[in-house]
Amino acid sequence: MRQYEAVIKAMEDNGGYATLSYLYENALKVPGVEWRTKTPFASIRRIVQERPEFFRIKPGLWALVEYKDRLPSDVSALMKEDTEKGMEYTHYYYQGLIAEMGVMSGKYSFVPRQDRNRPYLGRKLSSAANLDDIFDFGYENMVKKASTIDVIWFNERKMPHSFFEVEHSTDFHNSLLKFFELQDYCAQFYIVSDNNRKREFESKISLSAFGPIRKRVRFVDYEQVLRLYNVEKKRTSMISMG
Repeated sequence: MRQYEAVIKAMEDNGGYATLSYLYENALKVPGVEWRTKTPFASIRRIVQERPEFFRIKPGLWALVEYKDRLPSDVSALMKEDTEKGMEYTHYYYQGLIAEMGVMSGKYSFVPRQDRNRPYLGRKLSSAANLDDIFDFGYENMVKKASTIDVIWFNERKMPHSFFEVEHSTDFHNSLLKFFELQDYCAQFYIVSDNNRKREFESKISLSAFGPIRKRVRFVDYEQVLRLYNVEKKRTSMISMG
């Protein structure tokens, strides 16, 4: 079996689509393939980018052309970003990646109760996190405010490490207000969005009302999320391999 056939097989086993991180972990396990390279992950990326059997759904998410019309509804919706459902499911996609990344990095990862049954790559968004209930880390009103944030990473002391709000199409104002209310915690604040909205974010964070948190809120675009996710996945894959 050739290398590209191993990638096809791994993708077929996942329903005809897969994240790069899934391929890194599973294509190399397909029997009868010799990779003979020190950079197999780069080989996998090159295969999906160059071979005609594959097409890109989202950054970091690929599918087989022959499966294009029979992908799960939440996955196919990601290809229609100009629709309401496409925008909604894109939000869940990045929310899930961030939650998974927290788990891989050894954090407690939390998503809000109201989002747990949302679709994420053919499963529920709750499967990307490892924390069912938010930790009681402070005053009740602060915990209640935090419980609506898209993703929270907690450290080993069960205190907030990082707060993430994914803003695919909605205004940044409400997310920044949440961060403002939580400013007394020693945690990082992240706004995650498309890079073409960075100027809009900079305009909003420059308002005098957000002065106390201005230097603590970072804008992270989708491509950065994918790069960080893949780096973390490679790290954990290498640990599991040896």
